[in-house]
Amino acid sequence: MASYSGCFFVVTLAVLSQFLLAPASALVNREFIDANCQRVKNKQFCIQTLTTYPPTAAATGLLPLAESVVGLAISHCEKTAGFAAETAKKDATLKTQFNECHDAYVGILASLKSALLELKDSPDTANYDVMVSGDEIRRVKGLVEKNTDTASKTLMEMTLQMEKLLDLAAGATDAVDDDDENLHRRA
Repeated sequence: MASYSGCFFVVTLAVLSQFLLAPASALVNREFIDANCQRVKNKQFCIQTLTTYPPTAAATGLLPLAESVVGLAISHCEKTAGFAAETAKKDATLKTQFNECHDAYVGILASLKSALLELKDSPDTANYDVMVSGDEIRRVKGLVEKNTDTASKTLMEMTLQMEKLLDLAAGATDAVDDDDENLHRRA
């Protein structure tokens, strides 16, 4: 009898450890993330990003998820704008291009902050604000994509990441705006 109860204890511990030690992405409620990722170009990037970024992984509805996604995009935009401004100050040969890139990122930042403010009351307007940021991304690409210097390559990488994050933000704001099918999922 002792051997049976010992074996039962070991099996119970093994089963419980699977739940307790499961990766965070396995414990995420994917309903809202999936609703967002259905609306983006790169679904794999979307799922990877939203299940591993704590504020999005913990979202309890489409609105909190969208707020977190737009917040993530804002954070990246601020860093990229700062990088462009600093490079413009340090490198005279890139000053004009990087000042224009900085201006483009200031425009993206304004659109994203506006989207965040409008998200609850006017998600369609918030979605529009996110979508028009794509024009500024194209502007930055046109300014630096052919450059071969390290700073331009870094800015291009940051811009490509920003483009992906804008796609996630557009998907998130669209999911909030989808009045009919997702009304019951909003928090």
